[in-house]
Amino acid sequence: MRTTLIIGAGGVSRVVVYKCVQNADVFGKIVLASRTLKKCQDIKDELPNADIEVASVNADSTEEVIKLINSCKPSIVINVALPYQDLTIMDACIATKTPYLDTANYEHPDEAKFEYKLQWARDEKFKEAGIMGLLGSGFDPGATNVFCAYAQKHYFDEIHTIDILDCNAGDHGYAFATNFNPEINLREVSANGRYWENGKWIETAPLEIMQVWDYPEVGPKDSYLLYHEEMESLVKHIKGLKRIRFFMTFGQSYIKHMEVLQNVGMLGIEPVEHKGMMITPIEFLKTLLPDPASLGPRTKGKTNIGIVAEGIKDGKKRKIYIYQVKEHEECFAETNSQGVSYTTGVPAMIGAKLMLKGIWNGVGVFNMEQMNPDPFMEEMNTQGLPWQIKELEV
Repeated sequence: MRTTLIIGAGGVSRVVVYKCVQNADVFGKIVLASRTLKKCQDIKDELPNADIEVASVNADSTEEVIKLINSCKPSIVINVALPYQDLTIMDACIATKTPYLDTANYEHPDEAKFEYKLQWARDEKFKEAGIMGLLGSGFDPGATNVFCAYAQKHYFDEIHTIDILDCNAGDHGYAFATNFNPEINLREVSANGRYWENGKWIETAPLEIMQVWDYPEVGPKDSYLLYHEEMESLVKHIKGLKRIRFFMTFGQSYIKHMEVLQNVGMLGIEPVEHKGMMITPIEFLKTLLPDPASLGPRTKGKTNIGIVAEGIKDGKKRKIYIYQVKEHEECFAETNSQGVSYTTGVPAMIGAKLMLKGIWNGVGVFNMEQMNPDPFMEEMNTQGLPWQIKELEV
């Protein structure tokens, strides 16, 4: 019987486990591993009739991950641990010749850098091992990349501009909390913005550029330009692209809290001395904030994530909007998780499912838009993330 190894036991992992269990004919036995065994056991206990085994692993150690892979011999490793651990898990997959999938690009724990460079550099080793590595199979990155590929395949001869639009209109009732790992979330939002235009990257101050976008089923929301990793690969793979930007919604309360924390140094990633001990401010802040995995029963409202693409089809200008709307309450009812975890976890399962079924295949390291988008889009409709397309005026 096939075995699937899932590394990580946070909110996204919970969704991945639930959805893999729903598709047990493809995924078989689940081995769920994390540094904290209790987190794995808690998820297992929620699914008492599923074939799930739990294990402890330090994903910072390639040797520990190799040992775990050799012990359970999985058909695929789904990495939903921290982005800091992408490289060690990828190297373990190379050593054991095991296919690999993750949901977010590698980030160095001591540097606010978000880039695929070190993961792409492993392409040759994946080829030598004869295995496939799929990067960024979440929603953004992930489904948004597939939306771009789908638009390119079916709606355009050339795409000239893309805006990726991420709206979370959910309310968790806290004055300040993050919907995914606080370290990753706050580093991402507080970093300089960046977008790509006419062949070069243009940098902006954090949250310098804002537009109001009217999100279907949500309404108008302030949307701020950020740098986001999927742009790095999309500029390589979308024909005729002249500009790509990423926007995410934030309420004024979130922004004010973040500004204050940044002004007093609480978002710092350099260790400082406190009572004779060295601590990292942002890691300390993480211990004070609500665990994102605990937000599920509190969060009400909807997410809306999509892309607006404009370009040329048959010599005429065209503009389309592909988007997906999901209700937080519906996500919690199905998977005990809020919508941000759900919209990331379901695409991770879909990407892995397509790999295991051989529908998406290849040798080396790939980004989502390099794959045939049609089967992924079909799976989204049947796995809980139905999407819509609107033709917009040019």
